[in-house]
Amino acid sequence: MDLDDVITLATPEGVELELSLAGAGSRLVAGLVDLVVQGTLIVALLIALLAAGAVGAAVFWIGSFAVFFAYDVLFEVLGSGQTPGKRISGLRVVRTDGSPVDLRSSAARNITRLVDGPPVSYVPTLIGILVTRNNQRPGDLAGDTVVIRTTRGGGRRQRRRSQPPAEIAVAAADWDVSAVTPEEVAVVRRFVARRDALAADARSSLARRLADGLRPRVLGAPPDGPAEAFLETLLATKAARGRHW
Repeated sequence: MDLDDVITLATPEGVELELSLAGAGSRLVAGLVDLVVQGTLIVALLIALLAAGAVGAAVFWIGSFAVFFAYDVLFEVLGSGQTPGKRISGLRVVRTDGSPVDLRSSAARNITRLVDGPPVSYVPTLIGILVTRNNQRPGDLAGDTVVIRTTRGGGRRQRRRSQPPAEIAVAAADWDVSAVTPEEVAVVRRFVARRDALAADARSSLARRLADGLRPRVLGAPPDGPAEAFLETLLATKAARGRHW
């Protein structure tokens, strides 16, 4: 049984998002998949160094240490908060404010595995997920992170940029964007820059709220249509007209 819950995050854009928290079951599955991958890497390293003698043994222990500690950090920072296990399980690590996990927060949450991970059979992890308000293990508390659920396969869809329909792009030439302030444009830019790190539902919700708030300020803009297309066209229109961001 999974123990999912919902968290409301106040994003840097000033919009509140409701995201589904990962429960104990899905996080266990993700952890087991990652342990299998790490174990495979360590075994491969051992086989490669069998004939290297004492030097090989030293390299093996250093390499094993690196696999154990660097694996999660590298995947979380470079993979938009997803290790292979989390990607398969439909999970993602984010900061508690909804922003993408960074090197500092990922390193903090993963170094804590020494006291809440395999050495203690994940008992503190399970307890933390069950008793904390936001399903956080000790490492999440140290790194100021949460683990959320995302739609399986959503990452591939999110990587595709929405293309403004041709009729919107043409009509944008007549848009009056003078009422949109540089601060509002900066908010849209931040969303566009970090949207790939958001879960599919959160991304769609935030784009819609931003678009709904800005459409009335853009004379000539259509009253509806794809939210991300509107936001991208708004940015392009402001840039083309030499506005300061």
